[in-house]
Amino acid sequence: MWRDGHVACLNKTRLRRQASPKWRAAQFAVCWVLFFGAGLAGCGDHVAEGKDCPQAQRAHTLSGFCVPRYVSLKRGEVYGRKGPGKDYPALWIYHVKGLPVQVVGETADWRRICDPDGGAIWVHRSMVDGKRTVMAVGASPAPMLKQAKLGATAAGFLTPRALAGLDRCAGGWCKVTVGGVSGWLRADQVWGIAALPQCR
Repeated sequence: MWRDGHVACLNKTRLRRQASPKWRAAQFAVCWVLFFGAGLAGCGDHVAEGKDCPQAQRAHTLSGFCVPRYVSLKRGEVYGRKGPGKDYPALWIYHVKGLPVQVVGETADWRRICDPDGGAIWVHRSMVDGKRTVMAVGASPAPMLKQAKLGATAAGFLTPRALAGLDRCAGGWCKVTVGGVSGWLRADQVWGIAALPQCR
C-alpha cells in the first residue's frame, strides 16, 4: 500500500552582491517528495557517469566522459561560479543534493553545468556525482506506474519538481526510484535525460 510522506522544499540562493546583471536568475526551488519517510534513493552502477558514453567520444574530452552528459550534485551546498576557478565570483549556491544537472563544458577541474531551470554555471568537479537523477516536470503529480504502459497501476506519485533516482529508460519510458518506491514515468515527464545540450 502506497502512502506519501512530507515534501521538503530546497532552493538555489543567488549571491546578489557578486552577481552581474546578465546572471540574474529567479530563485530556484526544488521539492523532494519523500515516500514512507525515506530520502532520495541512490542509483546503481549501471547509470554511473560516462557508462553510456561511446569509447570513441571519450578520447576527445578532458574528463574522458561525453559532453554533454548528466550528473547530479554531490552535496547540499554547491557554489556556482561565473568561470572555471575559485578566483571567479560565486553567483549562487545550490542547496539541493542530488539535483540533476547536465555538463555542457569542462576543464580539467571544473564543470560548466546546466540546471533544470536553464541556468548555466561553473562548479568544481568534486561537487558532482555520477549517480543519475531526474526531476519531475509538469503542473500535477506524475503517477509512477508499475509497468511501462498507459493504464498500469500506480505505485506512487512524483510531485512537480520532485527528484528521483534514475534506473533506466527504454521505449519512451523511464524507471525511477525514490524512498524505496519504484515505477515508470513517460520520458517527457522528467528533466534529466534529453541528449541535446539544455543550455549553453
